[in-house]
Amino acid sequence: MSAIHVTPLSRLHETVDACAASHVVTLINATTPVARPPAILAERHLFIGVSDIVDPLDGHIVPAEEHVARLLDFGRGWDQRSPMVVHCWAGISRSTAAAFITVCALRPERDEDEVAKALREASPSATPNSRLVAIADDMLGRQGRMRSAIAAIGRGADAYEGAPFRLALDRA
Repeated sequence: MSAIHVTPLSRLHETVDACAASHVVTLINATTPVARPPAILAERHLFIGVSDIVDPLDGHIVPAEEHVARLLDFGRGWDQRSPMVVHCWAGISRSTAAAFITVCALRPERDEDEVAKALREASPSATPNSRLVAIADDMLGRQGRMRSAIAAIGRGADAYEGAPFRLALDRA
């Protein structure tokens, strides 16, 4: 059973090695340097330069439809034979949103509330970026169910950075 592993940048390389990932998604400020793990081919690394904000802010890149479209395209191109690692700076907001979005996109039959609850169980600190989730909800035609599911799990526990965790594509 394939899965998405979520991690902060500080633990990217060890997480990729530990789970033998084939693909990596980076969602981080556009100017933050990220060294691609040696085991990941360049074409299997998606870099999305976006700030962890929900409203426009001078000097920052607000998440937009183009960012979610790139994430969805990349996720749909993943063969799911080996895990995917998704990371942001802290492993709390952008990356947890991207993991939730990817599971909802690749498993449209899964209930959004069930996926959100699995996310919360796996990561007490997960606080998915609501703008990324809202954009994906619209793009995937989920009619507000993704937004509602994330709102229902609420803000995660305060943390400087999240602990790496695994989110299964299919129900456990």
